[in-house]
Amino acid sequence: MRKLGLLVMVALLALGAAPKKKVATKAAAPAPVAPAEIAHPMALFLKQMSTDGTRQVTFRATAMGTRFFFEEPSGVTVYRYLGGRYVREEFLRGYRLATAVKKYSK
Repeated sequence: MRKLGLLVMVALLALGAAPKKKVATKAAAPAPVAPAEIAHPMALFLKQMSTDGTRQVTFRATAMGTRFFFEEPSGVTVYRYLGGRYVREEFLRGYRLATAVKKYSK
């Protein structure tokens, strides 16, 4: 009986000394960045880039003056605004977005 009492006492002390578990809180979901409307050619372009939804695509882009810069892992494509649309000017293999913009800011 004495052993059982001692065992219960040790168990209660161990439970009381155990650290409290943190309750997992649900992180706030990031706000969506998708635009309300997408032009049909852009939708087709994005579909093709993601191989019809089977591949996740990550890219960065910016614009400066009359140029639009599109960075992907292999380099940066530079587009120039001409006649109401952007047309490809050149592909800068191995460039990153910041260096491509810097090249054209001169």
